[in-house]
Amino acid sequence: MKDSKVDVILHPVRMRIIQQLINQELTAQQLKELLPDIPQASLYRNIKKLADAEVIQVVAEVPIRGTVEKVYSIHQTGMAVSPEEMNNMSKDEHMGFFIKFLANLMGEFERYLNQENIDLIADGVSFRQGTFYLNDEEFREFIKQLTVVYANISQNKPEKGRRSRNIANIFIPGEKME
Repeated sequence: MKDSKVDVILHPVRMRIIQQLINQELTAQQLKELLPDIPQASLYRNIKKLADAEVIQVVAEVPIRGTVEKVYSIHQTGMAVSPEEMNNMSKDEHMGFFIKFLANLMGEFERYLNQENIDLIADGVSFRQGTFYLNDEEFREFIKQLTVVYANISQNKPEKGRRSRNIANIFIPGEKME
């Protein structure tokens, strides 16, 4: 049975590969250097799965010592899950995907905690939850503003002095007040 695009994307190893490829083009070797805890065979298997699902794509092929090394990036439309796909999922499927999403976040947090010499305050670690009352137009405006904030930092490349920071959003609407 073929995995859905959501299944492909939300796999813990594939999610980490995708995160590394956001706004970058990388070879499998460069991904291996950025994700040293993932066994090489697993890394290559998951890169292939992402490429087969058209979540990532080969953007260049570089000849190196008699072989060809592929350079990958996020496929322009590869991360998109259509509204139709979302609406056709059962409640159980949505809950399963949400659990996978949370498990990925927990894995990222665990990897952080397992590092030597962490300082949660200095490192800017936080998680919080708030309830806000917004009508549909106010919510659309909030999303628009948040999109601008993300766009301002999404083009940053890894470089000395920078570190990756995993930022996640979850929007869960409550009951509509009449």
